[in-house]
Amino acid sequence: MIVAGLVGALLLSLSMTGTLSAFTAAITNTTNTAASGSLILREVSGANNCISTDSTASCATINKYGGSTTLVPSDGTVNTSVTTVNFTNTGTATATSFTLKANACTQSGTGTATDFCTKLNVKIVSGSTTLFNGNATTLATQTATTPIALTIPTPNAATTVPVTFTVWLDASAGNTYQSLAASQPLVWTLST
Repeated sequence: MIVAGLVGALLLSLSMTGTLSAFTAAITNTTNTAASGSLILREVSGANNCISTDSTASCATINKYGGSTTLVPSDGTVNTSVTTVNFTNTGTATATSFTLKANACTQSGTGTATDFCTKLNVKIVSGSTTLFNGNATTLATQTATTPIALTIPTPNAATTVPVTFTVWLDASAGNTYQSLAASQPLVWTLST
C-alpha cells in the first residue's frame, strides 16, 4: 500500500509540473483586411462624359471625329473637324499602360466611291505629341497589332490626359466621294 501511494504521488506530481511552471502572452489581430483597387477611366469632352464601370463602358455621346456632315476636300488646314477629349483615372489603382486601338472603318451613304475611309484623314495629338497622322484605314491597320501608347493618368484624377482629334477629307477626293460617311469605333484601355 505504501508503494502504491508513492507511485500515485509520483504520477500526480509529474502531471502537474507542466501547468504550474509556464508563462504565456498572446496578441489577437482583429483587423486583418485587404481590398482590390479600381481602374475607372473617365472621358470628358465639353458637357459630355463617359465613365467605365467594372471594366468597360460603351460611349456614344462623345464623337471623336466630330460628326460633321459638311466636310469637303482640303489640305487639313481648313474644313476640318476638331474634337478634344480629356481622360482621367478616377479609381484607386495605378495603371501601367493607357492605349488606343481603332477598329475597322466602315463607310455608308449614296456616293459611288468605295474607299471613303482611305480619304478620311485623322490626326491624333496629345499635348505636343502627334500620336497618329494618316487615314482612318491605316489607323485601324496600325493599331490592330500595336495600339497607340498614351501618357498614363495617375489615380484619383490627379492627371488629365488631353487628346485632340482633327479630321478632314483628303484633297484628292473627287465628286464620287460626295454624300458618304465613315464610322470607326475607338477602344481606350487603361490597365495595370
